[in-house]
Amino acid sequence: MEIKKLLYSILFSSALVMQGYSQKAGVASADKKYDRYAYVDAIATYERIANKGYKDSDMFRKLGNAYYFNAKLEEAGKWYEQLFGMNEEQEPEYYYRYSQCLKAMGDYAKADKFLEQFNQKSGNDLRGKLFLNNKNYLQEIKANSGRFFIEDAGINSKFSDYGSSFLDNKLVFASARDTGGITKKVFKWNNQSFTNLYTADVDLDGNLSKPVRFDKNIRSKFHESTPVFTKDGKTMYFTRNNFLGGKRGKDINKNTLLKLYKASLNNEGVWGDVVELPFNSNEYSLAHPALSADDKTLYFASDMPGTLGQSDLFKVAINSDGSFGKPENLGNKVNTEGRETFPFISADNELYYATDGHPGLGGLDIFVATIASDGTISNPQNVGEPVNGKTDDFAFFIDSKSRKGYFTSNREGGKGYDDIYKFTETKKLICEQELEGIITDKADGKLLPNTQLILLDSKFKELQQTTSDSNAHYTFAVNCGEVYYVRAIRTDYETKEQKATIGKESGKTNLPIELEKSICKVTVGDDLAKCFGIKMIYFDLDKSFVRKEAALELEKILDVMKQYPQMKIDIRSHTDSRQTNAYNEKLSDRRAKATVAWLVKNGIAAERLTGKGYGESQLVNHCADNVKCTEEEHQANRRSEFIISAM
Repeated sequence: MEIKKLLYSILFSSALVMQGYSQKAGVASADKKYDRYAYVDAIATYERIANKGYKDSDMFRKLGNAYYFNAKLEEAGKWYEQLFGMNEEQEPEYYYRYSQCLKAMGDYAKADKFLEQFNQKSGNDLRGKLFLNNKNYLQEIKANSGRFFIEDAGINSKFSDYGSSFLDNKLVFASARDTGGITKKVFKWNNQSFTNLYTADVDLDGNLSKPVRFDKNIRSKFHESTPVFTKDGKTMYFTRNNFLGGKRGKDINKNTLLKLYKASLNNEGVWGDVVELPFNSNEYSLAHPALSADDKTLYFASDMPGTLGQSDLFKVAINSDGSFGKPENLGNKVNTEGRETFPFISADNELYYATDGHPGLGGLDIFVATIASDGTISNPQNVGEPVNGKTDDFAFFIDSKSRKGYFTSNREGGKGYDDIYKFTETKKLICEQELEGIITDKADGKLLPNTQLILLDSKFKELQQTTSDSNAHYTFAVNCGEVYYVRAIRTDYETKEQKATIGKESGKTNLPIELEKSICKVTVGDDLAKCFGIKMIYFDLDKSFVRKEAALELEKILDVMKQYPQMKIDIRSHTDSRQTNAYNEKLSDRRAKATVAWLVKNGIAAERLTGKGYGESQLVNHCADNVKCTEEEHQANRRSEFIISAM
């Protein structure tokens, strides 16, 4: 019979040869006192300052996030609007967050505009993009190569042999041997007879016995191939032409495509009860089944509706009652506009598959990615030479413990059209990385155990959660070469998101996180500037009048003093050593008094304030006169202090 080119491309080596944001942000009341301590709510202070008209991108971002994380989208939108008003260039995620807020406010036209900008900035992941982002792919493949010892499996014929799987101590594979003569080779995919399943015993040394036909009840007059077996060995899924019960099915063009079938082993050890899977169709092909490590998910290749290219990989849930869920496309991290086919899932949740859509060495190359516990899939990597070459390489499977396995190739030097090769992997490719760090208080370095940590991907999708241990340490298992964000959430502290770029080699990536208090517990003798991270009230060079950006910092002090009318402050200004002692003392004193004057002008009684300049007399490090120091070291000495002298 005639089977269209796509059919063969599905079956043989040419493949289709086929936020929850409900966590609290740590914002609490600013009016609490306990044992002479005052609780200063930084977020509330920021908002009061912002409402006065002060503008600061970081402040708007914090305010927007504080409301967004609590699902108060209209309030968040107010501050995101201010953020974009200051600077239209923000991280892509903020375009998305703002668009969601705009929808909540009923402004769909504007929301759509921000979504368009989000899409432009976040980009796509199709074949052209893969190449543009990976022009050095040959160097990466070279780095991945040399990890396999391969040899002929010892069971090949002059016909096509491919697509192997294990059943107990037997290798089961498809072969066109002795099922018909060789026809004249017109296309490389249609010079073979129909394939049947064969088995060969595997001894302790990995050697294979002479192949024999698999159970006759599985055979039809058309193709059978690519079997996979459940862990108990009682259920088999396999590929066959659209043929069941002696009837051949055809599509609208009268072509017989491929379907997935299920067979069961009876008590007499005979395979039977062959049924087709319910999501098959006469109008598209499904082929090459693979099972997850727990037998609860079936993976396969298909050109069904929703396919991104010529053939994609899909998965479908196998329910406890034997029924099936709805097939799902694995997405464009795996699939491209080309061919993705022959999936295999290892016991370590490694997804191996063949593709010509990702940059490779030629024809179909074998790639591998990891499947996380939540179903997310890492960026795939080419397994390299000698498994991959310039021709088609596919149908890879491996034993996770021994790191031994088999794959199929139509490379030169084989016995037939497709040949099965056995291999031993000498070094794992999958990069194993941990993202870890310590959570501390930014002001005093105090360890912060029991802090909630959320791991997000580069698109801010939540992946995992954990809590810092008794030593304030946290750990996430992550994929190499990817970008993540870690969100730290703790009561009385500002919620913080910190970016981490993971290395491309196995190891650990350290991401310490310092949290700033949203509620500062202060008493007499404490420096109020530390509550808001104020290091220095800046003045123009050799000047002592308050600059605009300095006023933003002073507004924070002003707001607190108005909330606590009994509070008195001693303002201390310090310089570095890079001038004479006399000059520095006078300059710092003028600045301290200018700071006092600004606060008095804005409503604070003069008797609540004192101010003095200390010049370079109270350096915090070794950077005295004639000592060589970095700019950062000198900067540490240039500081403003707001010491609480009375409560």
